[in-house]
Amino acid sequence: MKKRAITKCAGYVSCLLAASIPLNATAAPKLTGGVWWVYQYAEDNAVDKETGGEFADPAFVVYANDGNSYGPWHFSAEARWGKGAFSDPANNNSGDTFAMHQAWIGYDLNDDAIIKVGKSQVPFGWKTANFWPGDGLEGGYGDQMDVGIKLSSDISNFHYDVAYYHQDDFGAKSTDTLDDNKHWGSSLTYRKIKTGVVNGDWTFLPGNTFGVSYQKGRLQDLASASPNDNGRHEALDIHYLFEMGDFAAKYRFIDTKRDFSGMDLASWPAVATQPADNEVETQRHIAELGYTWDHWYFYVDGGTAKSKTQGNDAQGNFYSPGVSYKYGPGWIYLEYLWQNADIDRNGDVSEGDFRATYVSFDFYF
Repeated sequence: MKKRAITKCAGYVSCLLAASIPLNATAAPKLTGGVWWVYQYAEDNAVDKETGGEFADPAFVVYANDGNSYGPWHFSAEARWGKGAFSDPANNNSGDTFAMHQAWIGYDLNDDAIIKVGKSQVPFGWKTANFWPGDGLEGGYGDQMDVGIKLSSDISNFHYDVAYYHQDDFGAKSTDTLDDNKHWGSSLTYRKIKTGVVNGDWTFLPGNTFGVSYQKGRLQDLASASPNDNGRHEALDIHYLFEMGDFAAKYRFIDTKRDFSGMDLASWPAVATQPADNEVETQRHIAELGYTWDHWYFYVDGGTAKSKTQGNDAQGNFYSPGVSYKYGPGWIYLEYLWQNADIDRNGDVSEGDFRATYVSFDFYF
């Protein structure tokens, strides 16, 4: 699942604080919070057809940041509690619905470069704008938050990131990345580790940015009696972003590969889905359109994915239009999701049919 509200919350809360603090006040660390929940109706759910859907998945969220109070030093954290935290209790570090979406310490090397240590955003392409429907067929390469070290810098109209992520969450077996979850194994099978990431974005004209991201790393075998990191993964992302006035558009092409050779797949529990082949490959095309009007934001995410894995010919699409309204302390969203494919825990494409309507609510303080 995806949380566009997080980004917007940070800016909104900052505006409220700026309006309430005297001009001669010094900066101070900030501790803020938020709550969200959703009404959802799944068209193929027999209970929803009988009851008319349900209000579900509340979450309580706490945000902390340095508020530019410590010179070149910075920090940021986001902790969540509740079913709406989008965590995976069976495969996270806490064993329940508590999880850290991010937690990092940063240091400004200069005015244009910062280094961060902890759990931070993986610099790989872009993430979808919608709130509740999620990352769609970006699965595993959308709103990813992993644990490691990242250098980010700007040079004129060029931005770049170089990062090393030692693991995808805190703990020895957690595979929890929260919003874009359940695409990197499980605590009983494997997880992503020792991953290098490079990203470059070039704004060649005002409002026009072209970028390339690449990542490569290991897969840790959590099922084998002899723990190993014999698995491999890599992915390439080519993306383009456009902004002009109130209009925005994005596109990305993703090519993914995971190699399970050398891993003890026979030791995976019966409940785990085996990959169709030792080498799993996919190709994906994702696009997004957005328009801002007063307190309203209209958007649509969509895309297609095709498996290139031997023995799997699955392919499909997803489509998710939505609108959000900024009502004061938060946002209200009306969104629809249709998809006939998904990305499984092995990073491969699976087919299906899912349609749902979401009305979600949040506020921040």
